[in-house]
Amino acid sequence: CVFNYPVMDWRPVQGVPPSALRQVLPGKAVLENGRIDFLWTSKQWKKTQSNIIGSGIFISPKGVLEHSGSVGLALIVWVLGGGVSALGSLCYAELGVTIPKSGGDYSYVTEIFGGLTGFLLLWSAVLIMYPTTLAVIALTFSNYVLQPAFPYCAPSYVATRILSTACILLLTWVNCSSVRWATRIQDVFTVGKLLALGLIIVVGLVQLCKGHYEALHPQAAFEFLRPVSVGQVALAFLQASFAFSGWNFLNYVTEEVVEPRRNVPLAIYISIPLVTLVYTLTNIAYFSSMTPEELLASNAVAVTFGEKLLGMFSSIMPISVALSTFGGINGYLFTSSRLCFSGAREGHLPSLLAMIHLKHCTPIPALMLCCTATIVILCIGETHNLINYVSFINYLSYGVTIGGLLYYRWKKPSLYRPIKVNLMVPISYLLFWAFLLGFSLYSEPVVCGVGLVIMLTGVPVYFLGVSWKDKPKCIYDFIASITYMGQKLCFVVFPQIDPLEQANPPQS
Repeated sequence: CVFNYPVMDWRPVQGVPPSALRQVLPGKAVLENGRIDFLWTSKQWKKTQSNIIGSGIFISPKGVLEHSGSVGLALIVWVLGGGVSALGSLCYAELGVTIPKSGGDYSYVTEIFGGLTGFLLLWSAVLIMYPTTLAVIALTFSNYVLQPAFPYCAPSYVATRILSTACILLLTWVNCSSVRWATRIQDVFTVGKLLALGLIIVVGLVQLCKGHYEALHPQAAFEFLRPVSVGQVALAFLQASFAFSGWNFLNYVTEEVVEPRRNVPLAIYISIPLVTLVYTLTNIAYFSSMTPEELLASNAVAVTFGEKLLGMFSSIMPISVALSTFGGINGYLFTSSRLCFSGAREGHLPSLLAMIHLKHCTPIPALMLCCTATIVILCIGETHNLINYVSFINYLSYGVTIGGLLYYRWKKPSLYRPIKVNLMVPISYLLFWAFLLGFSLYSEPVVCGVGLVIMLTGVPVYFLGVSWKDKPKCIYDFIASITYMGQKLCFVVFPQIDPLEQANPPQS
């Protein structure tokens, strides 16, 4: 995957050399045609792959069961959710090698449909998708940490918000201080995620071997707790999709894979079914020891599971989930700030967001924007409504991007595509996408409608801020003064080339 950083001659005395910039995105720096290209290794990209098995599996089971209405239908939703993710991953794999640009969906949509569509996707990602996802994971972290202190009721609203905010602020400070610290936190706290899931699955299988599978009998499994509509099933898919979010990160590794035409689809065929199996087994484990009513009544499903089966070792579960969610927050902060960074370099966001700290080489303005948006959303939403909110916008962006694949096939049929999926793959995904979004909008018009309204507010912002080039001088002066104040406050500059390193490039 290639990250292109334009060489900007702005305040030359404050330039940052490539040797320092390598700390931002560690990889091999190549200077060519006035741009610094960072070629990431497969090992470095594997660190982002851990996001696909994330904290969503500790959040979504309650929402999936609540909307699907029965244990059997909930398990079907989990399996089909994995299948849909596999279709999307294959489409993104083709886009990843056909349009090798940083920024993922944003870069593909901008390349295919133009600046306005790309800006709207970026706008919704910066204001909705990433901050809302961060808010949900932070609330899950606080719920699991506080649940042992509130054994007979849900943790208080104020306590969860204070702890979530403290967690976001701490990890923002870590990401601002050092990229190395942030990546090491991601590596270490991934262990908590794997420990929690492995423990749940093993204990659940032991329960099944003992004959505790009453809720999984076909008659009991498809006994509906309440009447279920097609719209409610669509909302169940939205809840499950939150746990699968991260599948679109798979395409980023395609440029570094040997024989991508063979190995990338093979990786998808292995990884997505494996994740689906883990999620399905985790839910089966829950139902081996909890009735549907108990699961719906729990605010921290894994904690309730641990209290029923682990006895004196039940404290392992909230600690493991807390570690998992803590690492998940760190990972999303890292990637969301880089999306702001990418959008600012393209001129779609204020230039201040494309600057990095002079010493630490971290995108502090972008991190502060993500932190602020997340804290605002923390104060105005409830976890499961936020999941519907972010999943709807996520699926909307996925559908537009995969629709762009079909349009690009028609627009540039002779373009070389190392990976070229069968047309039925994107068509099948888009049919499911239309069903999901249509019925979700019908079932939750307020939640989904607010997301659409926020996305559409980007239209006047684009024409005023990006498309309108001949602004009055006073506006440019005001923007320049704000940018300069931001630079002084955050001690940030544009990344540039060091003339000495350009004259004496390092020997490889």
